[in-house]
Amino acid sequence: MNFKITKQWTKKVLLMIISVMLMGFCVSLLVLTDMGTDPCSAMNYGVSAKVGMSFGNYQLLLNIVLLVFVFIFDRSLIGAGTIGNMVLVGYTADFFSNNVWDGLLHIPASLPLVTRICILIPSLILFVTAAACYMNSGCGIAPYDAVSFIINAKLEKALHKENLFKFVRLLFDLCAMLIGVATKGETGIITALMVISLGPAVSYVGELFKKRGFLS
Repeated sequence: MNFKITKQWTKKVLLMIISVMLMGFCVSLLVLTDMGTDPCSAMNYGVSAKVGMSFGNYQLLLNIVLLVFVFIFDRSLIGAGTIGNMVLVGYTADFFSNNVWDGLLHIPASLPLVTRICILIPSLILFVTAAACYMNSGCGIAPYDAVSFIINAKLEKALHKENLFKFVRLLFDLCAMLIGVATKGETGIITALMVISLGPAVSYVGELFKKRGFLS
């Protein structure tokens, strides 16, 4: 956990802030498509509605609880990006959903299929790109993501096996999606596809950016 302020650190933090805000922006757009969001957001939308909290407030509360777990078991995963993701994704999504799409533009809850698809495609591309930049910024990762790394490390040690992360992350995201389904969150075909492909897609884009020097 290193918060030493340098020019390089500041550059990385700015990249992280922009990335997580873009992720929140994209989540709000994915909600408009009514085809599902990423598994974590889908779960948090459902549970937050059940307990009567805003998406941003509930996401922050859940991340605080998970942060305690991460702090106990592997605090090296914590950084400025951890805090940025905890706070900015949920509240950015709330801002655009409540104040822009609903409050300012009065976008109806039900949109034509063609319109939803036109929103969906660029939103997915931008979300994956932003997630890749955030995860490769070197500023730490969200508690939700960190927990999957911790579970994987413990499981690999207990079973004396390696390379289990893809399997662990898939089950982790699948559990989040099922909670989202049970609580009637923002789940759909996109949620299911993200369970399978979000990790590899983010890794691919991140490696592509690194090769081209965008994340150096």
